[in-house]
Amino acid sequence: MLVKTTRFGNIEVQEQEVLTFPEGLLGFSDFRKFVLLDDPNDEIFAWLQSCENAAIAFPVLEPELFTKKYEITLAKTDLDVLKLSEPTGYRAFCIVTIPEDPTQMTANMKAPILINIAERLAKQCVLQDNQLAIKAAIFADLQARYIQNPDKSLKGELAHLDFAVKVPTKSPEATA
Repeated sequence: MLVKTTRFGNIEVQEQEVLTFPEGLLGFSDFRKFVLLDDPNDEIFAWLQSCENAAIAFPVLEPELFTKKYEITLAKTDLDVLKLSEPTGYRAFCIVTIPEDPTQMTANMKAPILINIAERLAKQCVLQDNQLAIKAAIFADLQARYIQNPDKSLKGELAHLDFAVKVPTKSPEATA
């Protein structure tokens, strides 16, 4: 299938690469089909792109990239939606907000995106832990991690994007 995006143009995606959000996302409940895009030119973010609306895409990060301890306690209803019998077998991503001043970027730690890779099911789960911030400042933590390993891609450190759709790189002739 062809997924239209405003950021990357049209991308060919296999049906089995589509993630289904049975409940949609918070504030976007009408959109249920998304694909996780991995841009090889971006060393930090992946993109959760709507298959139904080209203008809806969210930068996402694995929380391990900017925090040491991120423990998720899932409700039974979350496990049921994700078709998980126990709280394992999923990957977590946080939606990132990037303002004009990127040093002010934040991640939503309170409502991560959880993906059951095997079933291709996803849910934005609102966690009950009141210590988790909706707008956690992450720039300094990302910067510190980069300074520790300047020759490594931050995304490459975790390598948990093996199930994401790789955005095709444009040849130099195509951009000229």
